[in-house]
Amino acid sequence: MSSTPTDWRRWLWPLRSRKVQVAVATVAAAYAMQVGLAVSEETIVAVLGVGVALILGIAHEDAGVGRGTSRPPRE
Repeated sequence: MSSTPTDWRRWLWPLRSRKVQVAVATVAAAYAMQVGLAVSEETIVAVLGVGVALILGIAHEDAGVGRGTSRPPRE
């Protein structure tokens, strides 16, 4: 079985979404804090809250794109 670029692209295509990237980073940070880092529970809640806020902001921004509003260019 050869490993062609299409094999790993098929599995990693969801990571092209900004919402998925933020969600993965949020869960990874919360898991790292829970397992290895000695932080308070408030910090974990804050990380999860910021992640949720970012995902909602991106969803709101994406919803406005189809309604005639323009998204600022990505740098």
